[in-house]
Amino acid sequence: MAADIARPGEKEGGDITYMDMVDETDALGESQIQKLFSGTTVLVTGGTGFLGKLLVEKLLRSCPDLRKLYLLARPKKNKDIAKRLQEQFDDVLYDKLRKENPNFIQKIGIIEGDVGQLNLGIKEEDRTRIMEEVEVIFHGAATVRFDEALRLAVEINVRGTREILLLARGCSKLRAMVHISTAYSNCPMKNIEEKFYDSPMPGDKLIDLVETMDQKTLNNITPGLIGDYPNTYAYTKACAEDIVQKYSQGLPVAMLRPSIVIATAKEPVAGWIDNVYGPTGVVVGAAVGLLHVLNCTPSAVADLVPGDMVVNSAIAAAWKTASDYPSNHEDAPPQDLAPPIYNYVSSQQQPITWEKFMQYNETYGLEVPSVQAIYYYLFTLTPSKIMYALYGFFLHWIPAYIGDGIATLIGKKPMLRKAYTKIDKFSIVISYFALREWNFSNRNVQKLFSELCDADKHIFDFDISGLNWSDYFYSYVRGVRVYLLKDPVDTIPDGKKKHYRLKTMHYILSAILIMIVLKLVWSLFALIFRF
Repeated sequence: MAADIARPGEKEGGDITYMDMVDETDALGESQIQKLFSGTTVLVTGGTGFLGKLLVEKLLRSCPDLRKLYLLARPKKNKDIAKRLQEQFDDVLYDKLRKENPNFIQKIGIIEGDVGQLNLGIKEEDRTRIMEEVEVIFHGAATVRFDEALRLAVEINVRGTREILLLARGCSKLRAMVHISTAYSNCPMKNIEEKFYDSPMPGDKLIDLVETMDQKTLNNITPGLIGDYPNTYAYTKACAEDIVQKYSQGLPVAMLRPSIVIATAKEPVAGWIDNVYGPTGVVVGAAVGLLHVLNCTPSAVADLVPGDMVVNSAIAAAWKTASDYPSNHEDAPPQDLAPPIYNYVSSQQQPITWEKFMQYNETYGLEVPSVQAIYYYLFTLTPSKIMYALYGFFLHWIPAYIGDGIATLIGKKPMLRKAYTKIDKFSIVISYFALREWNFSNRNVQKLFSELCDADKHIFDFDISGLNWSDYFYSYVRGVRVYLLKDPVDTIPDGKKKHYRLKTMHYILSAILIMIVLKLVWSLFALIFRF
């Protein structure tokens, strides 16, 4: 699947403008978003997730006069909150922030709690502090596991959203709340506008159901409950939107629906990513030579959006909401006015197909092959389930059994069959989105960007129409190599040598297999003609 893709080039003389010679921020004037967040106290849920980390970094770096940023966080097993957050802020993601604002950590306050618990698991004194101080809330906490048990998905995604909105209603200084949903919350539909749709089940009713029903019964009825939805994630995010519509009445709330979020485009470092969800998992699997086929419609649009641009749109949505409703009570939205919805997607202004997505990754990936690869890069997309099964049998399962057999004989732990069981499960999940495409409206997003002043269009850029996919994927594949495979750029020469060795081995094995097949066919014909 070769591609004729030009490498991003340096600026030439005709491309240089006066903006390259002056401080762009000063030249563009005052930032209205920075003005809003000056002296403001913010609460972020989901601040330890991918988007949450980017949001925290962006707010602290680009809104330097922010007064306080509270993070709702829960301790993980054998790791308390302080240690967990220290590890988070040691990441390269925060290098630029540390350089520009070395004391940023002093603005962070930790609220111990759990979105999946009643009352968010927050202590009463912390709850009082939030209600007295917080002016802007970003609710991004969610379980994003597609195969999550329905009970846990409801507790976090649906009931957690209700608990946050109830908390927001008690915040005396609230100016804006942004709820992060997903563009696929209504995925059984093909045309999705920036509006609320009928929920598959009223959110309150679903919460009551999981709170009163035993686990075994709930597991048995889950397939019937979610119906046309592909998984519990999309289903519960749809029901969470019903909660937002109902419990946001009279509150300054906005809802952001990003599509498939992948690595950063520019900020604070190009190509940064910390997870292998969705398409990134495909890229990683293909890069290391484990994944060789995906059940996918190559010509279908892959609605991908960079994480930093999603975060910028969320911050802009908060600014717009606060600007429209300066006070939580005196200038609150009318009770019957639904919150604005922003579908943050790329398909309307900068579409890219799955085929082109893999072409970019192949072209730029083969420039920087990883030393972590265990087999030669060999990858194809097919919309046919039959062909997918055949490819999987010959390229995944036969090598898995051979490899595990050899590992057992030499006394090593067999791992490939287990790995391909997980890969099959992952492929089924992503194929739902890779075989289909949707028509999203994003007029509200375009209008929001048009309303920003010049300074904010520069500082908080989320104009997807200006994104160059070739430049983006040049950084993306290098980010995958460095941040996910933990393979620094100085190993590229070794990676290329290994890639050549794997390529040679692949062709030798292919030749041997072809000879074996031909020999078997010849023997079969000889046997037939003998009779």
